[in-house]
Formats: sequence, structure tokens, C-alpha cells
Amino acid sequence: MTSSYSDILERIEAALLSTHEIFSRFTPGAVATEYKAGHDPVTEADHAIDAALHEHLLREGEGWLSEETIDDHTRLGKERVWVVDPLDGTREFVQGIPEFCVSIGFVDKGRPVAGGIYNPATKETFLGAIDRGVTYNGKPAKASERSKLDGSQVLASRSEVKRGEWKAFERSSFQVRAMGSVAYKLALVSAGLADITFTLTPKNEWDVMAGAALVLSAGGFVCTLENTRLTANNANPLLSGLLAGGRYLKTDLVSALGPHLQLAAAASKQ
Repeated sequence: MTSSYSDILERIEAALLSTHEIFSRFTPGAVATEYKAGHDPVTEADHAIDAALHEHLLREGEGWLSEETIDDHTRLGKERVWVVDPLDGTREFVQGIPEFCVSIGFVDKGRPVAGGIYNPATKETFLGAIDRGVTYNGKPAKASERSKLDGSQVLASRSEVKRGEWKAFERSSFQVRAMGSVAYKLALVSAGLADITFTLTPKNEWDVMAGAALVLSAGGFVCTLENTRLTANNANPLLSGLLAGGRYLKTDLVSALGPHLQLAAAASKQ
């Protein structure tokens, strides 16, 4: 199928490939680490990958938003914007847990339309666009077509679980699996390797846009805690939270989370 985002996908794939050599320089679990404000870890790998992605992806007339680049807001005047996280799951990378990834999202007029995610520890590559569909390690994939929430596998943030933010769901009808990297969780959902993921904790656009583009491209759903369409390239890139999964599960999920969504959405605005 011909895609209007063919060039974008080629750039994403090339950018992901360029990170292979960078990762070969590091041993997960034995990486020198610094800490940013808020005690978020950052490594030399984060910065090296950010530079490589910038070189391979950005063209004249396009905007740029990355966790590791100072946001000068020039992107706000652009319709086509790259939203990237060079290394999502840096904590897992530092600890040697194989749940970290490179996350590349492409936004067109505020809509996440293409993305690529690469987990170097598991050798998994997810690539897709809304008019092309998604591939998982080069083979066609699609989001879960499960029709019932009961028994669904839901991927949760390991950090959120440790903080007790998922206690309310311990007796739910769905199965909760904790892991790191929200981008990687979204990628797994896009390939049908899990049914749902959600977070009631604020996330930045660079955390989720690549994964959101993949889930949408795979036929799944993505929405905000307010049950509205996800939009990108906002002046403030912080989102209240996110829900994503197989398209037939949205209604049941929103219903099951109802009170929690309202509380989380209200808290994010305070």
C-alpha cells in the first residue's frame, strides 16, 4: 500500500537503525548516571541518541520536541512536528531491566500519525502510520480485537504500581502486568501483545506520541482521561494521562475507570 507518510516511515526506520551502534557502547545495568530535576535519571546514551535522531529525522519546515532538547517553542508554528523520547525507560536501562526503548512520533496538524519504537534489549521494532498499518519486527500486526474487558491483559507502570496507584484495580476483572516505559507498553498494545494500557498520572507528549500513533495505526483507540481525542504539539506538552487499547474495549474501560478518571483529570489541573 502506498502511504502518504512513506518518506516519514523511511526516516523513522533509518533513525532507529542508527541507534543500534550507540546502544552497543553501553551495558544496561552498568551505565554512568546523572539526575535531572525531579530525580529523573539521564545518561550519555540519552544525549547521544537525541543527537542521532535529530540528524536523521528533522528537515526544513518541521518542528522538534524531545525530552533531551530545550523546547524553544518554534515548533508551535509548524504543522509537521517530531515528538521523540531518545530513551524512554531510562530507569530500567540503568537497572538493566529490558523494558526501555527509543520512541519516535510524528505529528501532522496536531494528530499523531506515524511512529517507530525500538527496544534494543529485546530486539523488537514497531513501525507504523495511520495509512499503512503497523509492523512488528517487519511483519503486519494489529491491536487486540478482544471484545470483553474481563480477562484482558492490562500493562501498568511499574513505578505507579510501586507507589500504590494501582491498588484500586487489584480486584478488577482484568489482569495487571507491571513494566517500565510507557512507550514500550503502547508499542506492545499496538502489536496485540497486550490488550490495554493506561496511566492516570500526567505524562509528557514525548512519552506517548509515538506509541499513540502506533496504536491508532493498528486499529486501536487512544484517548485522554477526559475521553477526548489525543492532540499533540501543545504549548504545554504535559498531558493529564492516557488510555489506549483494542478498539472494542474502550467503552467498557472508560466505564470501569469512571470515578478514577474524573479524580485524576481534576488533580492534573490543580
